[in-house]
Amino acid sequence: MDFLSIAKARQSCRGYDSTRPVEDEKLQSILTAAALAPSACNGQPYHITICKGEKAVAVAKATQGVGINRFATEAPVLLVISEKPYVKTAALGAKLKGNDYRSMDIGILAAYITAEATSQGLGTCILGWLDDDEIRKICGIDQAVRLVITLGYAKDDTLRQKKRKPLEELVSVAE
Repeated sequence: MDFLSIAKARQSCRGYDSTRPVEDEKLQSILTAAALAPSACNGQPYHITICKGEKAVAVAKATQGVGINRFATEAPVLLVISEKPYVKTAALGAKLKGNDYRSMDIGILAAYITAEATSQGLGTCILGWLDDDEIRKICGIDQAVRLVITLGYAKDDTLRQKKRKPLEELVSVAE
């Protein structure tokens, strides 16, 4: 599958087949892709905690405030992405330029994870609504939790039509 095909096929999955586990080989492939994601100064300022079973259900419940993300408890695997300190060079650059490189790096990481999961025939959904304190307790994490990614086989893998802005609104050329 080429990248454009992956980009066209990837969508937020909000219904998982909870009876179908994610194979270890597929999870390993996703983690290998994650390790290859670029980051500022190659610092990789994040950690991935893999949650399965009861831990996955508990983390899923910690993403369900105000009645959202109810589907998360169906996902057999949840990947908790927590923030780690910058490497010294990235910390200096962030301070001098006023950029939050860790957030950028975590976004790139999430893109690599979800793209590889799609290429493996798995569904994902990136969750930013979460109870940081509760997930830290569940997973024994001492750094801020930034994202949770649900992972599993979709109940229905019918592709929905993508609603995106036209390129003319997203792109300009400066010559």
